[in-house]
Amino acid sequence: MVPILAAFALLALLPVSEQGPHEKRLLNALLASYNTLERPVANESEPLEVRFGLTLQQIIDVDEKNQILTTNVWLNLDEKNQLLITNIWLSLEWNDYNLRWNESEYGGVKDLRITPNKLWKPDVLMYNSADEGFDGTYQTNVVVRNNGSCLYVPPGIFKSTCKIDITWFPFDDQHCDMKFGSWTYDGNQLDLILKDEAGGDLSDFITNGEWYLIGMPGKKNTITYACCPEPYVDVTFTIMIRRRTLYYFFNLIVPCVLISSMALLGFTLPPDSGEKLTLGVTILLSLTVFLNLVAETLPQVSDAIPLLGTYFNCIMFMVASSVVLTVVVLNYHHRTADIHEMPQWIKTVFLQWLPWILRMSRPGKKITRKTIMMSNRMRELELKERSSKSLLANVLDIDDDFRHAPPPPNSTASTGNLGPGTDFRRSFVRPSTMEDVGGGLSSHHRELHLILRELQFITARMKKADEEAELISDWKFAAMVVDRFCLFVFTLFTIIATVAVLLSAPHIIVQ
Repeated sequence: MVPILAAFALLALLPVSEQGPHEKRLLNALLASYNTLERPVANESEPLEVRFGLTLQQIIDVDEKNQILTTNVWLNLDEKNQLLITNIWLSLEWNDYNLRWNESEYGGVKDLRITPNKLWKPDVLMYNSADEGFDGTYQTNVVVRNNGSCLYVPPGIFKSTCKIDITWFPFDDQHCDMKFGSWTYDGNQLDLILKDEAGGDLSDFITNGEWYLIGMPGKKNTITYACCPEPYVDVTFTIMIRRRTLYYFFNLIVPCVLISSMALLGFTLPPDSGEKLTLGVTILLSLTVFLNLVAETLPQVSDAIPLLGTYFNCIMFMVASSVVLTVVVLNYHHRTADIHEMPQWIKTVFLQWLPWILRMSRPGKKITRKTIMMSNRMRELELKERSSKSLLANVLDIDDDFRHAPPPPNSTASTGNLGPGTDFRRSFVRPSTMEDVGGGLSSHHRELHLILRELQFITARMKKADEEAELISDWKFAAMVVDRFCLFVFTLFTIIATVAVLLSAPHIIVQ
């Protein structure tokens, strides 16, 4: 510790480095009569020309919801002939009329570092600033040379308002303006001149992960405002950026397509599984969550509907329609003959033409155009035949002309003996009253008649059971046809919607 304390003592005794005498004398000579309120021009009737430039360093954030652009820029102020002028380069240079000296008279001192609050500079501000302090620049020293040239590099973080156009989100381009001009000096007193006609300097731009910089052109504007009759000059830089869509493509669009494809697979799920409706509702809720994620990142405006939101709404409409049609399919699948009767138009559409179009067939029943036409023809003939028969024949489902048929050769005219070739349907006429049964038939024939009635009853029950089973099978097949039809239609709808969204976008993927 003793050597360390001795070293500190020796350092304390050494003389402190001070400013040179020539520089001190020069500062006193320049600033003794310098007035920071004086506009540095040789002729007060002439405007002060200020060359303005801007170097864009980084796009920090683009707040779509609040429509604010946050950038990191260097303002280059270049002032010549007693002017404060912006310079687009890393150095900021101007020529001050009151800050000139002969270096040979001051020991060869060629430049000075002076704080900006001791010099005059134009009150150039960003008009569309959204910063709390309005001016986002950091005041640095000004390097003054012997010919009056000044170097000023004020870095800053700017927050500017920006009109966000969400029409093509996330395949959108945004044009954000940064408008700079004097706040109090009009065009007759201060004239801003764009340093580089090409626009801002992008040589030191740091690549942004979300936005791709297209360019930053600049333009000089002369505007007469309602408050003041004098024209005011401003320089507006337009930051042209393009959203990188790789993130949104793989995190929003691809999951949406996969979820919608799961909704399509729901049409292949058997109705007896009991999960068709649950799957559709779950997919609908998933798409709603994705749509809320998109809505949170966008401004709450009604000027336009984003492209991605339109796509999500189309897919949600498709999934919601699939849920509704799933209910129809389940309703068809579980219908019975005791409650529902299949209308003719459902038979024609869902049992004939749609299966033929979709190339569907039932086991043992191949559906073709020829079979459809033959089935329709047979139905017409059957209806025509039924309309020509009597009511009793339609009820008993027997021939209408059995009363007039000639008896067989081996049969007798009386009802006593029945030959081996006797047809019971032709030999026995169903009596209309019980008196006819008791009075006209013998006990033997009465037993045969009762047996015939029982056989007819059993046959009718079996026929009714077969018809009910066939009707239930028809309803299930109709439900299967609706499922297959929805599968084709919604698959085509999803493909068309996805391709239409991608083709309508100005660009698809920007990495």
